[in-house]
Amino acid sequence: MPPDATPVDCEYCGRPFESDGLLALHRWRVHESALTDEQRSAYEEAYEAESGQLQRFRLKALAVLVLLYFGLLMVYAVV
Repeated sequence: MPPDATPVDCEYCGRPFESDGLLALHRWRVHESALTDEQRSAYEEAYEAESGQLQRFRLKALAVLVLLYFGLLMVYAVV
């Protein structure tokens, strides 16, 4: 966590988090039985956002691997 950032603390265990989204994901993982309906909907929103970011990362990683593979294949073919 950056030193100048203001942490968001978990009201159940007091653990600090960098953002509300990370706090919502933590609540679901650790304090699922004590969640309110509002906290459950915050989790669902955070999960959707995280899933989208993860999907974009996977596509970018796949693109880099494909480019690297074919680049090395072309270098091997020339040499």
